[in-house]
Amino acid sequence: MAVEAQALTVGAEVKGIVRHIGVYGALVDIGTGQDALLHVSQLAQQESSRLEEFAQPGSEILAYVYKTRQDGYVALSLERPPLVAWGTIRQGKVYTGQVIRVEDFGVFVDFGAERPGMVHVSEMSDNYVRTPSDVAEVGQQVEVRVIKKNGRSRQIDLTMKLAPEEVVVSADEEDEEAVPTSMAQAFRRAMQGAADEDAASAPQDIAQSNHRQKQEEILARTLRNAGA
Repeated sequence: MAVEAQALTVGAEVKGIVRHIGVYGALVDIGTGQDALLHVSQLAQQESSRLEEFAQPGSEILAYVYKTRQDGYVALSLERPPLVAWGTIRQGKVYTGQVIRVEDFGVFVDFGAERPGMVHVSEMSDNYVRTPSDVAEVGQQVEVRVIKKNGRSRQIDLTMKLAPEEVVVSADEEDEEAVPTSMAQAFRRAMQGAADEDAASAPQDIAQSNHRQKQEEILARTLRNAGA
């Protein structure tokens, strides 16, 4: 039965018949109607890096889907690809993994990526950690969150601390803040009224002040004339 190349997923196990072996690798019939490529670079971890030493044209091999394309191209590997592809690892993503090594500075956790991630001792708990072995041991299942990844060094930094909680404001709370209480409304009206009253009385106050100043000037002249 023919297999649609587009239906194959990365990591899927497939059986195929070797049709040709060359310096670049082998062409394998996996039933898609187009030979899949098993490149020599996907033999690095095998006991032998020479295909012809364990496979010949016509022999059946077990392999894993390493890559697919829309045009039907399929690349194979003799090793099972990582469960977590490098391109899918994002900051903030949470995974469950297993502690595989404990060091003085932290622990290494295998969560299915191509290589383990590291949790520094300062990222192992929200509380103070004296030594990593106080918190984790080899074989322990832990939940980790990605802090960052470095494509050049293929390093993944993880944390075991709790993620900061997001403050969710309900619609009712938003309405409460947006609509002032009746007391607040009354206070605002009173303040506005006082401001309007001050503004209205301002010209009158100025007139009264000018009138008083004029009276004082008249009184001063009268006193001077009386003294003369």
